[in-house]
Amino acid sequence: MIMRKYILPLALALIGTIHLDAKVTLPSFFSDNMVLQRNTEAAIWGWTDTGGKVTITTTWTGVKFTATPDADGKWITRIPTPEAGGPYKIFISDGDKSERCELKNVLIGEVWFCSGQSNMEMPVRGYGGQPAAGGADMIIKAKAKTPIRICNITRKASLTPLQECEGSWMEHTPEAVAPTSATAYFFASKLQEILDIPVGIIVSCWGGSTIETWMSRETLASKFGQEFDLSFLDGSELKSPQFQTPCTLFNGQVAPLVPFSIGGMIWYQGEANRGRCEQYIRLQKAYVEMMRDLFESPDAPFYFVQIAPYPYGEPDGWTSGYFCEAQRKSVDVIPNSGMAATVDIGEFGTIHPCKKQEVGNRLAYLALVKHYGFKGINPESPSYESVKFENGEAVVTFKMDDRGLSPGGVNVEGFEIAGADKVFHPASAHVELWNNKVVVSSPDVPDPVAVRYCFRNWGVGTLFNNYGIPVGPFRTDDWNL
Repeated sequence: MIMRKYILPLALALIGTIHLDAKVTLPSFFSDNMVLQRNTEAAIWGWTDTGGKVTITTTWTGVKFTATPDADGKWITRIPTPEAGGPYKIFISDGDKSERCELKNVLIGEVWFCSGQSNMEMPVRGYGGQPAAGGADMIIKAKAKTPIRICNITRKASLTPLQECEGSWMEHTPEAVAPTSATAYFFASKLQEILDIPVGIIVSCWGGSTIETWMSRETLASKFGQEFDLSFLDGSELKSPQFQTPCTLFNGQVAPLVPFSIGGMIWYQGEANRGRCEQYIRLQKAYVEMMRDLFESPDAPFYFVQIAPYPYGEPDGWTSGYFCEAQRKSVDVIPNSGMAATVDIGEFGTIHPCKKQEVGNRLAYLALVKHYGFKGINPESPSYESVKFENGEAVVTFKMDDRGLSPGGVNVEGFEIAGADKVFHPASAHVELWNNKVVVSSPDVPDPVAVRYCFRNWGVGTLFNNYGIPVGPFRTDDWNL
């Protein structure tokens, strides 16, 4: 198990921990205002320099739990958590009540781990010159009494897995909301509104990062041994750029959190892995398996964001289309997963679309329906199923519910059609009302054999299901153009 492997000397382990002038010390993310996952055996751990047993008592049980430290003073125990509620307190002592640790204002609810690159990292207050739409309103009206709690993990890369990271829990205040991931915050806000219970988000991101930076050495070495040279991890210096160096962000920003109990994961990453489509499907599957194993939650839901359109210096290029296709395929190979499409909210001038509330909401809809069991809407992006060519037209069929596609009665932009020459031309398209079909044609292609939709680097999606969930980029061919 990872926690047994990653023991460091106590002097290093105590960096950033809660000292409280006590002999018992805790990781910084065990703090006042924290949220623990409901209805589980929540892991709690820390260190002591006395060598004696540590006792843990919570106000929701009143039962005294004990933990025995190892040779390095590390101890860990499991505490059963009830249904959602709070606030509670946790008392931790190694025998001297005058020096015991006391964690206050602890809530029990749903905890989600939120990670990725800059589009996940983009804060509610936005980047310079790149605002998050609706951010000002969400910041100014944030109230501490709303049971949303935030734990932002500070950027840290490392050659070896660390025992501690920087990040403590904050109440739902304007000061806490402003620098927090907009995608993660809007997701948490929607969950809390609908579930009406406490929601906690642990946010661990780094702009520009590749997926392999968030994966452990054990995972990459065992499953991708011929694809990544990991020998540098045995050295003494980090490679540059750190945020695109395998394993280093896992070591600094994930390993210290293991095995904190979580309810699920959301993920917004992929731009940095464009061009490695087939490998990305395998990497993302291995990443999810790794996280579920380390956090001891084999069925934890995993919901991720499909990258938004962006020119990348070549608006008519196909790279993004192929990558979005790979992300779509990931849903089929990762159990208990879902994808939020963003083909309709890209911005030509920035890789960081401002409409993060739509992204957060779409992730929340996936969680509410697929994980929490809510009914009434279909939160999943309609996906291409089949195509039939007849009378100079292409009739494209989608996998979806019986409410059909929208909008009806107008030309749906973004479609292209090609003949045997593999040259694509802009096409007219219309939705068959109350149906799951789109009819596509072009006077320039009398004998079509292939259809593509929003498959280029830049485009704006215009096709949705009846609940406003967009159809993502797709193609009916298997050509490598």
